[in-house]
Amino acid sequence: MATDFKSIPIIDVSPLLEKWDHPNIAQDEGVAQVVRQLDQACREAGFFYVKGHGINVYLMNEIKNITREFFRQPIAEKNKIKLSAETGYRGYQKIGENITKGKPDIQEAIDCYREVKHGMYGDLGAVMQGSNKWPSYPPSFKQAMEEYIDRCTDLSRKIMRGIALALGGSADEMEGEIGGDPFWVLRVIGYPAASISNGHDKPENDVGCGAHTDYGLLTLVNQDDDIVALQVRNKSGEWISAPPIPGTFVCNIGDMLKILSNGIYESTLHRVINNSPNYRVCVAYFYEPNFDAAIEPLDVCLKKTGGTKNFEGAVYGKHLVSKVTTNFIL
Repeated sequence: MATDFKSIPIIDVSPLLEKWDHPNIAQDEGVAQVVRQLDQACREAGFFYVKGHGINVYLMNEIKNITREFFRQPIAEKNKIKLSAETGYRGYQKIGENITKGKPDIQEAIDCYREVKHGMYGDLGAVMQGSNKWPSYPPSFKQAMEEYIDRCTDLSRKIMRGIALALGGSADEMEGEIGGDPFWVLRVIGYPAASISNGHDKPENDVGCGAHTDYGLLTLVNQDDDIVALQVRNKSGEWISAPPIPGTFVCNIGDMLKILSNGIYESTLHRVINNSPNYRVCVAYFYEPNFDAAIEPLDVCLKKTGGTKNFEGAVYGKHLVSKVTTNFIL
């Protein structure tokens, strides 16, 4: 359960990445320290910064730069990869087409998902069938994003091994039927500059993304280095800023990890408000369970919480489909 945290911790995960597949990973003191920090962060805030993650800062910046280049194009160009039900909800949405809890968000975005081939998950996967709609400009967009997705998938899997240890399970507790064949989502987002009226910013009028929790296991947020816009709600209802720290990811846990942990870890509400006079970009990678995974509290977490399930189980793909089919004005 989230606490009255006032700031978001920074965790150097390099010891975990160095020993992630070592047979005695849990006995390594460097790993144990990372595991303790992950446990505290997931219990108290559900958010943390990650450094020492091994993803080249040049690639992180390139991803933001090509994102900005895409969004600078005329709307007619961007609409060439327009999102629709027919595209498996992949592609571009203009400002106001994404909605959170019934209200349009002041953002534009491209949504990408792991490819779902015809019949791949039976009726469960039918809505998500399709391949990603990559823009032709910038010309490096597809290649850079696919490399980035691979790097983020690898990093997330290793962080999840640390989180599994933090919950008292084995390092591979969340692989196999839960996350051995993980689904992923990539959301490439642009937030317009704040509206200016009579020389004064309009505070909190232009909500870039309304308050929400994420759907899956773990999110990696790569945000602009010079704009403070992401906010996380603590237990008292205060909105705590997550200012950019260059070279780091902001990480947070999602709804499926909340269920797996039986509520030991919370998927914390967060939102985005860009009160800056500058356009802001952000690329969010979401590491998810297997698409058809049936998510239930882990036995080790049930024992820690008195043996009673605090949440109903969920099939991840069904949960995702219920969200994506109501997230857009089409």
